Amino acid sequence: MSSHTEEETPFDAYREQVDRPLTRLFLEYGRGRLHLFSVGMVANFVARMASLVPPLILGAAIDAVFVDGGGEFSIPVVPNAWLPTGDLEQFWFSVSAIALAFVIVAVFTWIYGVWANLFAHEVMHTVRVDCFAKMQRLDMTFFDDKQTGEVMAVLNNDTQNLERFLDDALMNSARLLVMVGGIAAVMFYLNPQLALITLVAVPAMFAFTVWFMRTVEPRYVRQRAAVGWLNTRLENSLSGMALTKTTNSETYEVGRVREASKRLFDDTMAVLRLSYLYRPGMELLAGIAFAVTFLVGGLWIVTDSAPGPLTGTLSLGDFVTFLFLTQFIVAPLAEVSNIVDQYENAKASSERVFGLMDIPVFVTDPEDPVELESVAGHVEYDGVTFGYGGLSPVGTDSEEERTESEGADSSEPVISDISFVAEPGETVALVGPTGAGKSTILKLLLRLYDVDEPRSSARQTESDDVDEGAVRIDGHDVRDLRLADVRGAIGYVSQDTFLFDGTIADNIRYGRFDAPEEAVETAARAAQAHEFIAELPEGYETRVGERGVKLSGGQRQRIALARTVFQDPEILILDEATSAVDTKTELLIQRSIDHLTEDRTTLAIAHRLSTVRDADQILVLAAGRIVERGTHEELLERGDRYATLWNAQAGSDEVTLDAFTDGGE
Repeated sequence: MSSHTEEETPFDAYREQVDRPLTRLFLEYGRGRLHLFSVGMVANFVARMASLVPPLILGAAIDAVFVDGGGEFSIPVVPNAWLPTGDLEQFWFSVSAIALAFVIVAVFTWIYGVWANLFAHEVMHTVRVDCFAKMQRLDMTFFDDKQTGEVMAVLNNDTQNLERFLDDALMNSARLLVMVGGIAAVMFYLNPQLALITLVAVPAMFAFTVWFMRTVEPRYVRQRAAVGWLNTRLENSLSGMALTKTTNSETYEVGRVREASKRLFDDTMAVLRLSYLYRPGMELLAGIAFAVTFLVGGLWIVTDSAPGPLTGTLSLGDFVTFLFLTQFIVAPLAEVSNIVDQYENAKASSERVFGLMDIPVFVTDPEDPVELESVAGHVEYDGVTFGYGGLSPVGTDSEEERTESEGADSSEPVISDISFVAEPGETVALVGPTGAGKSTILKLLLRLYDVDEPRSSARQTESDDVDEGAVRIDGHDVRDLRLADVRGAIGYVSQDTFLFDGTIADNIRYGRFDAPEEAVETAARAAQAHEFIAELPEGYETRVGERGVKLSGGQRQRIALARTVFQDPEILILDEATSAVDTKTELLIQRSIDHLTEDRTTLAIAHRLSTVRDADQILVLAAGRIVERGTHEELLERGDRYATLWNAQAGSDEVTLDAFTDGGE
């Protein structure tokens, strides 16, 4: 168990706080579909009650028609005046009633199946979509560990477990209650003494079931966590296949997957070992009930007297009915094991689903947002100090961001007292060594984080009082604006370009999905991407593959620029947009950037100082602080850090911005 708890999922702390998850599932997702659930339950009840009719009819027919000197033809709850009196008429009535009962069972079982599945699958569909929608709203801090496989387990495996529970386990539970209740009522009506003997195993089955449920529940929780961990390991390994091959690490990755798979194997076998004890145990108790019924009833018939302390008489027809009904009760009672399996699995899954749904979201729209109209592009950072609280920034795509978070102490800010202004149409460049806080500064403008972002109770840190200051657009604090307004006014181009598996045209128009082809081509031309796209066999309809793997780095970057051109933002963020391409491609991309930044407020991160020498203002960062600021010429004249690095880069392409040393402004 200890090895398992080391890999807690991002929402384990919230899962543990979920109370009565299956009850909550019905209250939140079943209430609006009660008509589907009710039709299924009623149809299930009718079908199960109809299945009890043939044994009753058969028992009555044996006593009245087939036994010489038999008794009166009588069926429970049916007035005798409605029943035929002659032997032949009673025979044909019995045949017809049995046939009709089977037809009713078939029809209502079909109705039950359709409506029960409609209910279960509608709930599953809604839960899955709601979980995904919640993920879209979650703060970036949720994705610190990038547990993609774990999240996929919630969206797929856990929702399917809920569907199986609602469809199979729930209806089988109703079937069990109806069958046991109906059979017990019929048995007590026919012969209360023999009924007590037949049903004596039911309390033992109930006690056995309670023990099983209490014992198996924690095993199911561990099994569901193991499924998520294996999914995560598989997703990570497959995503990093190129790195695995180039570092000759296939054996290492196979070992990691083997370890995760063995964990799932062990946790699954822990559940199955208990299930394989429970199921035969239930069948044994049900079989004992049948054997005892056959023994006592058989002696009663053969000796024509009540055995032991029993009194009264037992007809052959009633004895046959008891045997049939005892067999009928074996199946639903033995099914209890499957019901409990599905119940415990669904309980663990619903805890994970609602654990995800209960994660608080802090970066949200204000209650009374300020309208952001006709954005001019005035950007201001006013004394901004921010810390991640010891958490790696969520969804971090660049080495810059990862270094910033991994090197941050939980009580220390990543950036401190950052103040600058970018006037409309100006370009402000941020330069500095890896981990200086450049990407963090720009993420605050996008409100991927807030400077006063609170920490959840599960992640409370000492750095809650670190954040201060404000980031403003056109004089409005970004925290007072709608997220859609803020992000709609900003175009973001990262050094790690992400493309969806689709066509080039779809990736360019992403965010404005109904835009015409002409606008797509115009944006591509502006980004210097049209020529290479036109040379592809399918042009703009060429599929780029997962994450754009079918294109080169420079091609992906130009498509990303075209997407930003297409967005036509008032403010532009360039996060080292030309770092991963060759010199020729860099010139093409830089030409696109020059066109894109015209008349737009631009904030750019750069390691190659030549790409930002024309910026209106250059901010030099070290250790989360601005240590120099000015134009290219002013910084060269000052002869400090920037000038030293410029001279070094001018003479050697190998020198990087990590040559900076820490210090204050």
